[in-house]
Amino acid sequence: MENSSPLTPLAVALGERAYFIHIGPAQSAAAVDAAASLLNGKRAAFIVTSPVLAAAHPALFSAFRAAGATVHTTSVDGEHAKRIGELERLWEALAAARMDRHGVVFAVGGGVIGDLAGFAAASYLRGVDFIQVPTTLLAMVDSAVGGKTGINLSAGKNLAGAFYQPRAVYADTALLATLPPREFAAGMAEVIKYGLLGDRALFDQLALAGRLSWDHPALPDIIRRCCASKAAIVSEDERETAPEGGRALLNLGHTFAHAIENVAGYGEYLHGEAVSVGLILATRLSAALGLLDASALPAVEHLLGKNNLPVALRKPLPVDALMDAMRRDKKVRQGALRFVLLRALGESITQFVDDDALVRRLWLEAGAGN
Repeated sequence: MENSSPLTPLAVALGERAYFIHIGPAQSAAAVDAAASLLNGKRAAFIVTSPVLAAAHPALFSAFRAAGATVHTTSVDGEHAKRIGELERLWEALAAARMDRHGVVFAVGGGVIGDLAGFAAASYLRGVDFIQVPTTLLAMVDSAVGGKTGINLSAGKNLAGAFYQPRAVYADTALLATLPPREFAAGMAEVIKYGLLGDRALFDQLALAGRLSWDHPALPDIIRRCCASKAAIVSEDERETAPEGGRALLNLGHTFAHAIENVAGYGEYLHGEAVSVGLILATRLSAALGLLDASALPAVEHLLGKNNLPVALRKPLPVDALMDAMRRDKKVRQGALRFVLLRALGESITQFVDDDALVRRLWLEAGAGN
């Protein structure tokens, strides 16, 4: 069974924007208490969630309403909620609720809700506080931490957004009990990413462990370990401006993944599924460039496959479209793609790669079509 007590809160050291990540069971109740405390202090509490989550956890949202909070549900689920129309609907709801600059937006959901609600909070009245209450494994280990918010455009993923830190994160591992297995697996892609980019001991732990589940006794500690890795990187390079390494390392596999999501259509692949294929391609690219010993490839493929994650495209996608999508990526500099590459399992670097023929060949090997 799951650990019965929360872990020691983890600090994200960002000076006046510092905050704590609270991990463990009953953290959703702590978030409700935080909302009640704000309301008692005459500050509005505005909850943003998704239709699926509202249906899965009615008692949680009843508790928010009982505390006096306003609950707003997006009109659609999944990546399609990260669009300008849904953002405008959220802005209007904040205005209708008479939210002022002392109000607080709570993002209660997965990465999509966190990105959308965080961007709304960053932009409404030029910025109101927000609190993350992640309900998926992927959001708990990655998207709820670090302050990246945004929406998708037709041209690409997360092309409009802001760096905007939450005031707190409450990660209630008990909420993962209702997470579909496919969504849990998608979160494991981001967990594995942290092992690959800078924590070989975590990678080895995952390789030796059986398939994790929401109530596995090691899961809260693994979540905390991932958050600690991200917090350390974000504290050093909050806005991804380091010329080498830094926060960009968190994008391991994502240059490929975002292209998959864009070309396949948002929602065809869960983000973590696209990241899984991206991790394989980044590992192969590292080996092809002579940075990584090719003998590491089977270990990466095995760990992803063991966690029910794809290691190739499910059906062919046009390679030209994939290459074009990559060129629109935020990490392009003067026409060259900046990749996160591996020098070893647990050691990553950033490097510009201008060999389009090599990247194209890797796409074809992963199942892309002409």
